[in-house]
Amino acid sequence: MMLRRAFLATTAAALALPRFAIAETVLAGGATLTTVSDGSLVLPGSFVFEPMPEDELAAVLAEFDVGTEQLTPECNLALLRDGDRTVLFDAGAGPDFQPSAGQLLDAIDAAGVAPEDVTDVVFTHAHPDHIWGVLDDFDEPLFYEATHHIGAAERAYWTDPATVDTIGEARATFAVGAARRLDAIAGRLVTFDDGDAVLPGIEAIASPGHTPGHMAFQVGDVLILGDAIANHHVAFARPDWPAGNDQDPEAAAATRLALFDRITADDLAIAGFHLPGGGMGRVETAADGYRFVGG
Repeated sequence: MMLRRAFLATTAAALALPRFAIAETVLAGGATLTTVSDGSLVLPGSFVFEPMPEDELAAVLAEFDVGTEQLTPECNLALLRDGDRTVLFDAGAGPDFQPSAGQLLDAIDAAGVAPEDVTDVVFTHAHPDHIWGVLDDFDEPLFYEATHHIGAAERAYWTDPATVDTIGEARATFAVGAARRLDAIAGRLVTFDDGDAVLPGIEAIASPGHTPGHMAFQVGDVLILGDAIANHHVAFARPDWPAGNDQDPEAAAATRLALFDRITADDLAIAGFHLPGGGMGRVETAADGYRFVGG
């Protein structure tokens, strides 16, 4: 724990931001969007790379100094402070998913936010690293003053009793965990659909594929991606390739291409949950795809 804290503190200090507050931007109108770190994941490379063409993959990854054996993506949550609203996008992994994640409480504390200050939690999707942190150590809602928001299709998928039997053995625990947490917050949970204003200034954008009801969000001139564009290497360089971490790889590839079209056409900044350097940056076009530019 101390090693992870020291690493993140060093990174934050280098950016002249509070510890755990990795990147920050001020939006038109004065709202502040900050990314806060929940730590990182440790994943086998095959979880992402298995369906990709091996020879072409090696050439792409060589440019990024990324290996195929293991990936350690950052987990960066977006925190929007706008007047009397403090909006957290996703809730992190909590203590029960991976020991390298679950640091959100330290992160928001460093940003000057207590759990009771959060007025709204807006979910991109219900995978463990995005929703398991919504409950505290006593299985009570951590953000107990907050309204929680999730896409209607995403909620329907994870609360369907058939999902645990159809999602596949490797993800069955995802289904059980999501259903339990959505049930625990059901009394404070509201749903929305594609194109809705989830809250003033927050537009929902359907981005299915990673999960059936995944949502991205446009906040001012920033697109909050969740896992719709889930890494800075192959997802940018070859957005049309299938990826093993997506539940519907074909739909996810179509989503990535559509989002890149929107980002480049409207010159949007991006905040990606698993992108490096705090997750904020911009998109440049490249020979066969796109390039992530941090900062």
